[in-house]
Amino acid sequence: MKKLNAYWRLMRFDKPIGILLLLWPSLWALFIGGHGHPDPFIVLAIILGTLLMRAAGCVINDYADRDFDPHVERTRQRPIPAGDVTPKEALILFVGLCLVALLLVCQLNLLTIALAVPGAFLAASYPFTKRYTHLPQAYLGIAFGWAVPMSFAAQTGHLPLIVWMLFLATVLWALIYDTMYAMVDREDDLKIGVKSTAILFGRQDRLIIGLLQATMIALLAFVGKEAGLGMGYAVGLTGASMLFGYQQFLIKDRHPEACFKAFLNNQWVGLVIGLGIAVDTWIR
Repeated sequence: MKKLNAYWRLMRFDKPIGILLLLWPSLWALFIGGHGHPDPFIVLAIILGTLLMRAAGCVINDYADRDFDPHVERTRQRPIPAGDVTPKEALILFVGLCLVALLLVCQLNLLTIALAVPGAFLAASYPFTKRYTHLPQAYLGIAFGWAVPMSFAAQTGHLPLIVWMLFLATVLWALIYDTMYAMVDREDDLKIGVKSTAILFGRQDRLIIGLLQATMIALLAFVGKEAGLGMGYAVGLTGASMLFGYQQFLIKDRHPEACFKAFLNNQWVGLVIGLGIAVDTWIR
């Protein structure tokens, strides 16, 4: 039972925030592509795929960071640095999760299967980017955002321009919330040599995050216009903008606890945008 609990924590199922942040853009794409009525089997497949690949991403992340995590206050009790799971066990678990996800995606159309190949590469390679670039958060955004074209392709079998605008908005969103997350560990990361956008942006972090937030809302407004969404979606974007304002308030003094709270607040951003899409696509 202790080992199972360690695997559960390694896959981060005890902290579902990452699942929600990955799942919301997928649901946005499904509801836009399905005009409010996406195929139930595809919805189930995307949800299960999200659970599996997020878990796999957490496992390979902790494997990659096994030499760094013992030196960071927030991560030193994770299963690998704590000795509850060996690196070899983590790799076996990662491969197993990926194989199950592969079996799942093979039930979908050929375009989705083709998109799954770069998606798997992005998920597996992301954890290693923080060694070589100050932009691992942008790379994470691409990895998370890849769920958008995969979901839309699964539902419709094609990828119009609107999908790539939604993909770009999702990339920016991940860059926003993961920079807030990196602000929590900035001092520890500076000591051990881990790179991040929080370090790259320095004292301009709040300004850059604000510009990214404004750009994301503008991209989502374009998506709404192209998709024919109306008042419900506009209310959702207004709610998201207000939540972004609240996040700016939280990070104003850059206290780690407040930055982490701002990061967590993004689950509500995903929800209000999703509700706006659902309302407008349902009533059309």
